[in-house]
Amino acid sequence: MPAAASMTVLVVDDQQTMRSLVRTGLQELGFRDIKEAPDGEAGLRVMLTSKVHLVISDYNMPKLDGLGLLRAVRGHEPIRTTPYIMLTGRADRELVQRAVQFGVNNYLVKPFTVGTLKEKIEAVFGPIT
Repeated sequence: MPAAASMTVLVVDDQQTMRSLVRTGLQELGFRDIKEAPDGEAGLRVMLTSKVHLVISDYNMPKLDGLGLLRAVRGHEPIRTTPYIMLTGRADRELVQRAVQFGVNNYLVKPFTVGTLKEKIEAVFGPIT
Protein backbone atom coordinates (compact mmCIF):
# COMPACT_ATOMS: atom_id res chain seq x y z
CA MET A 1 0.00 0.00 0.00
CA PRO A 2 1.30 3.44 -0.83
CA ALA A 3 2.07 5.77 2.04
CA ALA A 4 -0.54 8.34 3.02
CA ALA A 5 1.57 11.15 1.54
CA SER A 6 1.33 9.64 -1.95
CA MET A 7 -2.47 9.29 -1.96
CA THR A 8 -5.17 11.73 -3.08
CA VAL A 9 -8.23 11.85 -0.82
CA LEU A 10 -11.54 13.46 -1.71
CA VAL A 11 -13.62 14.71 1.23
CA VAL A 12 -17.27 15.31 0.33
CA ASP A 13 -19.48 17.05 2.90
CA ASP A 14 -21.91 19.94 2.71
CA GLN A 15 -20.60 21.38 5.99
CA GLN A 16 -17.33 23.31 5.69
CA THR A 17 -16.61 22.68 9.37
CA MET A 18 -16.78 18.90 8.90
CA ARG A 19 -14.61 19.05 5.76
CA SER A 20 -12.04 21.00 7.78
CA LEU A 21 -12.14 18.47 10.63
CA VAL A 22 -11.62 15.56 8.24
CA ARG A 23 -8.84 17.47 6.40
CA THR A 24 -7.05 18.19 9.68
CA GLY A 25 -7.31 14.53 10.73
CA LEU A 26 -6.00 13.36 7.37
CA GLN A 27 -3.09 15.79 7.56
CA GLU A 28 -2.21 14.47 11.03
CA LEU A 29 -2.09 11.00 9.47
CA GLY A 30 0.32 12.17 6.76
CA PHE A 31 -2.04 12.80 3.84
CA ARG A 32 -1.02 15.84 1.78
CA ASP A 33 -3.19 15.81 -1.35
CA ILE A 34 -6.71 16.42 -0.08
CA LYS A 35 -9.50 17.64 -2.34
CA GLU A 36 -12.89 18.84 -1.12
CA ALA A 37 -16.41 19.02 -2.52
CA PRO A 38 -19.57 20.47 -0.93
CA ASP A 39 -21.97 17.83 -2.30
CA GLY A 40 -22.13 14.57 -4.22
CA GLU A 41 -22.50 16.21 -7.62
CA ALA A 42 -19.35 18.29 -7.13
CA GLY A 43 -17.57 15.23 -5.71
CA LEU A 44 -18.42 13.18 -8.77
CA ARG A 45 -17.08 15.97 -11.03
CA VAL A 46 -13.79 15.92 -9.10
CA MET A 47 -13.54 12.14 -9.48
CA LEU A 48 -14.19 12.31 -13.22
CA THR A 49 -11.48 14.92 -13.78
CA SER A 50 -8.68 13.82 -11.44
CA LYS A 51 -7.27 10.64 -9.91
CA VAL A 52 -8.64 9.99 -6.42
CA HIS A 53 -7.38 7.09 -4.26
CA LEU A 54 -9.99 7.39 -1.48
CA VAL A 55 -13.38 9.06 -1.02
CA ILE A 56 -14.62 10.03 2.44
CA SER A 57 -18.19 11.21 1.95
CA ASP A 58 -20.96 12.41 4.21
CA TYR A 59 -24.28 10.63 3.86
CA ASN A 60 -26.74 13.51 4.25
CA MET A 61 -26.09 16.20 1.61
CA PRO A 62 -28.13 18.27 -0.85
CA LYS A 63 -28.21 17.59 -4.62
CA LEU A 64 -26.67 14.10 -4.46
CA ASP A 65 -26.36 12.35 -1.08
CA GLY A 66 -23.63 9.94 -0.04
CA LEU A 67 -25.50 6.83 -1.18
CA GLY A 68 -26.25 8.45 -4.53
CA LEU A 69 -22.59 9.35 -4.97
CA LEU A 70 -21.56 5.82 -3.99
CA ARG A 71 -23.97 4.35 -6.56
CA ALA A 72 -22.67 6.73 -9.25
CA VAL A 73 -19.06 5.80 -8.47
CA ARG A 74 -19.76 2.05 -8.48
CA GLY A 75 -21.69 2.40 -11.72
CA HIS A 76 -18.96 4.20 -13.67
CA GLU A 77 -16.24 1.82 -14.86
CA PRO A 78 -13.14 4.10 -14.67
CA ILE A 79 -13.77 4.92 -10.98
CA ARG A 80 -15.87 1.99 -9.78
CA THR A 81 -13.13 0.44 -7.61
CA THR A 82 -12.22 3.67 -5.77
CA PRO A 83 -12.29 2.95 -2.02
CA TYR A 84 -15.22 4.72 -0.36
CA ILE A 85 -15.76 5.49 3.33
CA MET A 86 -19.18 6.82 4.33
CA LEU A 87 -19.16 9.51 7.01
CA THR A 88 -22.42 9.80 8.88
CA GLY A 89 -24.08 10.98 12.03
CA ARG A 90 -26.52 8.10 11.58
CA ALA A 91 -25.25 4.69 12.60
CA ASP A 92 -28.57 2.99 12.01
CA ARG A 93 -28.60 -0.51 10.63
CA GLU A 94 -30.68 0.30 7.54
CA LEU A 95 -28.23 2.94 6.30
CA VAL A 96 -25.22 0.69 6.91
CA GLN A 97 -26.91 -2.24 5.12
CA ARG A 98 -27.79 -0.08 2.12
CA ALA A 99 -24.26 1.33 1.95
CA VAL A 100 -22.81 -2.19 2.08
CA GLN A 101 -25.26 -3.30 -0.61
CA PHE A 102 -23.99 -0.49 -2.86
CA GLY A 103 -20.34 -1.36 -2.23
CA VAL A 104 -19.10 0.93 0.55
CA ASN A 105 -15.69 -0.11 1.88
CA ASN A 106 -16.18 1.20 5.41
CA TYR A 107 -18.09 3.79 7.40
CA LEU A 108 -17.17 6.35 10.03
CA VAL A 109 -19.66 7.69 12.56
CA LYS A 110 -19.56 11.34 13.66
CA PRO A 111 -18.11 12.50 15.92
CA PHE A 112 -14.84 10.67 15.31
CA THR A 113 -11.24 10.81 16.49
CA VAL A 114 -8.10 10.83 14.37
CA GLY A 115 -7.40 7.34 15.74
CA THR A 116 -10.77 6.08 14.53
CA LEU A 117 -10.24 7.74 11.15
CA LYS A 118 -6.89 5.95 10.84
CA GLU A 119 -8.46 2.60 11.83
CA LYS A 120 -11.19 2.95 9.19
CA ILE A 121 -8.70 3.88 6.45
CA GLU A 122 -6.28 1.09 7.44
CA ALA A 123 -9.16 -1.41 7.43
CA VAL A 124 -9.50 -0.61 3.72
CA PHE A 125 -5.84 -0.21 2.71
CA GLY A 126 -3.69 -1.81 5.39
CA PRO A 127 -1.00 0.29 7.10
CA ILE A 128 -0.78 3.80 5.66
CA THR A 129 2.52 4.87 7.19
